[in-house]
Formats: sequence, structure tokens, C-alpha cells
Amino acid sequence: MDTENIIKQGEDILNNKHDSLLLLSEASEFLRIYAGKNSTFFKNISKIESHRSTDYTRRSQAVTNMTAFINFLKKGLSEGISIERKAQIEVVSDFLEQANILIDNKKVHPAAPIAIIGAALEEFLRNWIEEVGLDLKGKKAGLDSYSTTLKEAGLIDKQDVKDIVSWAGLRNYAAHGEWENIKNKNQASLMIQGVNLFMRKYNK
Repeated sequence: MDTENIIKQGEDILNNKHDSLLLLSEASEFLRIYAGKNSTFFKNISKIESHRSTDYTRRSQAVTNMTAFINFLKKGLSEGISIERKAQIEVVSDFLEQANILIDNKKVHPAAPIAIIGAALEEFLRNWIEEVGLDLKGKKAGLDSYSTTLKEAGLIDKQDVKDIVSWAGLRNYAAHGEWENIKNKNQASLMIQGVNLFMRKYNK
């Protein structure tokens, strides 16, 4: 969904004569998806205790934060990255959070978080390629082809490709049940640290 349609959807929520609880709920979910869980807009509206607040407070906070975000979009202040891409990055971040939980669980084999980290990285690269409109030129979709395509477009460097190839190798061990190659949780920890750094480097 492009910015214009997101603005329209937000304005539709504001224009409907909702019950204040419903308005607050819809506004909160809208801001979570399109502004992001770490945005000031979502954090502000999340502080409202729906069942302890007055009707006036719920309605005014929903309208205030929704209006502020819509104006933010209208002024073109979304930092050069599309709202849809931001939402996709949020989903990938959620995957990595799940992987972190599994890494900390002593009963879980390293293969589980490694598989999730690999899937999150692949989703990040796939969304990036779609965002900028690159063509895989007949190559099979996957970490290797995504990294090669981004490198050819000058969007990532040689070291990034080496890192992605290394992470893809760990993911393949997990996918094919080659447990002897991924016995150590430290491998998963280093992988998630590297992937997080890579994503922070390129999601601006």
C-alpha cells in the first residue's frame, strides 16, 4: 500500500463515528502497522489504558496521534523509506525476536533459531529487491541470488555478500538436518548479531 492510500485509510478511521473503544483499538493497530512499534505515535497511543480511561480521553488521544501521523506522512517526513517497507521490516524484526528467545532456551537446538534467522534475512532481502524493482534475471529466488543481485546493483558490498553466503550455509545445515555442523549456540548468537547489524546498516 502506498503512502496516499495509507493516508486515506487513516482518514477513513478518523471520519467514522466509532465508539471510543473501537476508535482507540483501530487507531492503535493502524499506527502499529504503518508507523511501527518503535514510533512515538504508537508508543503514545499504547500508554492509554482503554478500560480505565474516560470516553473523552480515549477519543482525543486516538484523534491526536492519528492526525499527527497523517500530517507526518503528508509532509513527506517518512525518511525516504516507504511505509510498506517499514511494516515489512517490523515483521522481520519480530522473527529475530523469536529467534533470540530460542537462543536463550537451553532446551532448544541451535538449528531452530538459525532456521528462523535465515528466513528473516531472506524475507528482508526479498522485500528490499521488490522495493527497488530489481530483476533476478532468471536466477532461483534465495539468499545467494538476492545477495548477488543487490551486489550487482551496487546496493551492498563484497563483504556483505561473504557474510550472507556464510549465514546461508548455516541455514542450509539447519534445513537439511546436518546437526553436527551447528552444535554450538554461539553460532546462532553470532549469526543473529551479524544479521541485526546488516539490517540496521541498510534499513535507513
